[in-house]
Amino acid sequence: MAAEAGYVKGFIDSHAHLADEAFAGDRSEVIDRARNSGAEAIVCIGSGSGAGDVLGAARASSIVATENPGYVWSTAGVHPHDADGFDSRNDIAELETLIARGAVAIGECGLDYHYDNSPRQEQRRAFAAQLALARELKRPVVVHTRDAEDDTRAMITEAGSAGVIGVLHCYTGSHELAQSAIEVGWYVSFAGIVTFRKWDDDALLRLVPDDRILAESDSPYLAPVPNRGKRNEPAWVCHTIDKLALARGVDADNMRAQVSRNARRLFNIAQSK
Repeated sequence: MAAEAGYVKGFIDSHAHLADEAFAGDRSEVIDRARNSGAEAIVCIGSGSGAGDVLGAARASSIVATENPGYVWSTAGVHPHDADGFDSRNDIAELETLIARGAVAIGECGLDYHYDNSPRQEQRRAFAAQLALARELKRPVVVHTRDAEDDTRAMITEAGSAGVIGVLHCYTGSHELAQSAIEVGWYVSFAGIVTFRKWDDDALLRLVPDDRILAESDSPYLAPVPNRGKRNEPAWVCHTIDKLALARGVDADNMRAQVSRNARRLFNIAQSK
């Protein structure tokens, strides 16, 4: 099956919630469309609203990756929304097991002071434990941050200084936080929001060095223009890459190759044979 006309080949979707119930009816077809659009790999994020089971998404992501070996790669973590249910002993032990089974990163974890679905103290506790685990296991972390810049900066700067590498995902924050992350070796990832009409910070898209920028779908959320309002999927990351290329003044093919290389380096994903 030929790639759909107009789609950029050769990218990696560094952040997709493929285990989400939104894909329950056609997950295989969504993955096929990603392949046909030129996606080389998808990182399936193993955290989210667990409905009382903080590692439910991590287990589900592991299953999706197992069913699509060498193409879908899982992560495992506890989202800040679920931090109030975090068990520092049992959940860390299960995260270790999921990492041993093949999860390439810890997360998404982090801090969300916008919704405050979990008490902030509990968010910081869960985030600190996962950063410590990342240091111990030498795995990258995928970080969600919203309206929590001061605490996020302090925690990732300390972790980065101790050798922890990670990515600020779906980033829309300040230049200052992005720069702090970059200075300790971290990556910054952009999603479909950068294609929205209201987006007005192309300077942020240019701030990230070539070797630290990633692109993601964050599907099923935040479908990029021209598909805004629809259920998002990994095949549409090409539209975000087009916007990154335009803002940075580079060729789209070079941009997709760059985000692919960067994702492989961060998550230690081997080139498909």
